[in-house]
Formats: sequence, C-alpha cells, structure tokens
Amino acid sequence: MTTMTYGRAAAAGLLSAACLVALGAVPAAAEPGVPVPPAAGPDQAASAPATLDTLSRFFARDGARARSAARPRIEGAAVPVRVLSPDFVAGKAGAPVARVEFHASKAVAPDGRTASLWTVRGPDGAWQVVNIATGDDETRYTAQGARALPGGIVFREPQIDAWYVQRGAKVLPLDEDALRAVGRNGTSLAAYRARVAAAYGDKLPGSAYAGKGAAGGYGTPSPAPAEEPLLTTASATAGAGAVLALSLLAAAARRRRRETAG
Repeated sequence: MTTMTYGRAAAAGLLSAACLVALGAVPAAAEPGVPVPPAAGPDQAASAPATLDTLSRFFARDGARARSAARPRIEGAAVPVRVLSPDFVAGKAGAPVARVEFHASKAVAPDGRTASLWTVRGPDGAWQVVNIATGDDETRYTAQGARALPGGIVFREPQIDAWYVQRGAKVLPLDEDALRAVGRNGTSLAAYRARVAAAYGDKLPGSAYAGKGAAGGYGTPSPAPAEEPLLTTASATAGAGAVLALSLLAAAARRRRRETAG
C-alpha cells in the first residue's frame, strides 16, 4: 500500500512523495493520510472507502466541518489529464501536443467545496491515488474544452498554468493564462509549436539548463518560481515517475500561487 499526499500547500514536499509513489516506493506523506490500496481503475481508486475517508480528513482539516459531517462524494468519471509534451516542443515528427500524465476525479464535499483526486497506474497495472488538490480544474477544463471544440484534446501548459483545447490544426484557450498566450481566437498548432519551442526548447532533457539541476527537481523548490522547467533531466532515465513528480509539483505550486493572488 501507498500513503497519498494531499493539499496545494504541500508543494514543497510533493516532488519526492510523488516520485516515490510513481516508482512504487512508500513515501512519507506531506500531510497526514491513510493507506490507500491500489485499484483496477481510476474511478475505483477514487471511490474506495479509504480514499473517501482521506477526503473527509481533507475537507475537514480547516475546521469548516467536523469529520463525521464531511463525508464527500465522487462526481462523474475520472478524466485523463494531459500535459504539454517535450517531444512536441522538440519538434519530433508525429508527436502529439500533449501526453497523459495522470487521471483526475472530482470530489465534492457536503457544503459544495470541490477537490481533485489525482491517480496514476503503477507498473503492476493497478491504479493509485497520489494526491488531493483543492478545486476542480482538471475536470472543469476537460468539460469546457469539450464544449468549445468537440472531439478536441484538452491539455495544460504547466509553465504558465494555461489550459487549452486542440483539434487538428486549431488551438483554443480555456483560461486567462492561455488567452494571454495565444489570444481570444486561439492559434494554429504550428504557431503554438513555434511559441513553446522558443520558450522551452533550451530546457529539455540534456540541455545546459537541465544540467545545472534547475530542471532536475533535486533541490528544494521555491514556493513560486519565476519559470518552471518543462521536464527533469531525471525523467530521461527514471521514466514516468520523475515526469509525474514534476507535473504534480508544478500543478500544486501554480494552484497555490493563484489561490494566494486571489
């Protein structure tokens, strides 16, 4: 069994925990949690009794409700969460704009507050909840993208916390960060590729930027970095675990920054 971590405020401790979870080790939780057994799918992992128990703790931790009154529910099915692909940034032939990093399920407290459960599939094929974050960005933007561009692929550019939907040669913004990046009417896939290549092309695995350790995720991350790396050097050798770790860290850090700014 693995112990899940939870909370946006745990960004500093999330990197090592997420990496260990993805690699099948048992991490020390960034905040108190309970053992959550692996499941056959992301929906089963999200709705497991142990997960719901931890959700109750999560929603009750600020004293808003007593734990006994904070029994949450899972709303809808889990959705794949895609993140900008380094192969696309590097211009690799046939590379999709984004790739699936984890799945997310929407959890709702009795008082209407929401949270997002992040699940990943381990080497044995079983699914595991690895983090709980406040809000419902992942499921909300997935639904918004389906309305804006039916049949499109919703993805996130974590470096600027921007959400988009892409179908064919069209890329449309789904939030304010994406709107600032590509404009209200969106852009072409080729133009978007040119933009991210210019912004992140020198920060890919094997780059001098990565070699300095800035993209390695080995040091203590700052609470609100001015610029977040696209990938870690370790991801080239450690596989999905390191990639997932940075994705979770970036998501938590950006959510925390947005929450503070609000």
